[in-house]
Amino acid sequence: MNPIATFSIVAFDPQRQEWGVAVQSKFLAVGAVVSWARAGAGAVATQSYANLTYGPDGLDLMAAGMDSDDVIRTLTAPDEQRALRQVGVVDAQGQAAAFTGDDCNEWAGHVVGNGFACQGNILLPGTVEAMARRFEQARGGQGELADWLVEALAAGQEAGGDKRGRQSAAVLVVREGGGYGGNNDRYLDLRVDDHSYPIQELQRLLAIHHLYFQETDRDDLIPLASVAGELQKILQATEYYDGPLSGEFDENTRSALRTLVGVENLEERWDGKGDMIDGQIVTFLRQKYG
Repeated sequence: MNPIATFSIVAFDPQRQEWGVAVQSKFLAVGAVVSWARAGAGAVATQSYANLTYGPDGLDLMAAGMDSDDVIRTLTAPDEQRALRQVGVVDAQGQAAAFTGDDCNEWAGHVVGNGFACQGNILLPGTVEAMARRFEQARGGQGELADWLVEALAAGQEAGGDKRGRQSAAVLVVREGGGYGGNNDRYLDLRVDDHSYPIQELQRLLAIHHLYFQETDRDDLIPLASVAGELQKILQATEYYDGPLSGEFDENTRSALRTLVGVENLEERWDGKGDMIDGQIVTFLRQKYG
């Protein structure tokens, strides 16, 4: 069995009550192996001859109230191959811990900070330190936990990253009721399984996810009446509307716009009701069809 050479970060955002993992590796579909998270419990990254039981077992332990340090000890103590393992966890309260076995392939190590842990193996030295610095700079600023996690990955790659190269990357973020439909916690689970520039591709997918699913900023709402004429032109061009270019947002225009918004998977940003619309929808439609 070959080691999974990778670098990853686990982190907690107390403001949004989100837990997340981001990872990059010279390994196919690394997100399916390394990343584990559960709202109200915590997050786990298991790597370097990865023991996949660390993921679900670690989450169960944290869900039962165990803190991150004890979780690390409980997972690794009975593992006869613990010297080959690497794991980072952040618990329900945001306390982080990490473990790097003595026999992990060089360079291997970790950095534990307030509410996060960065870890990696088969790296160029300085990778995890660069990740930690970028995460601390980014968090609390623009964006959200997923953005800050991927920023940390980008910093790790810039610092050298996996010395064998790169292949896949992933970001997973959970929060209570945050998943599609509101009946699960999987707010965001994006994976780039095989790509020449996986982190850049992950950033592109993250931007698309924000467009589709990020909560609408009320400051971005604009009156439909103010863009009715422009929308009618777009709707005519896409053949969803055959009425006049009246500049009035009537029921025929609303019906056509509702259809186009659904086709573009933007219905999470506009439910077809009311007199206002998310400005990001209008910007998207202008760029694609205007």
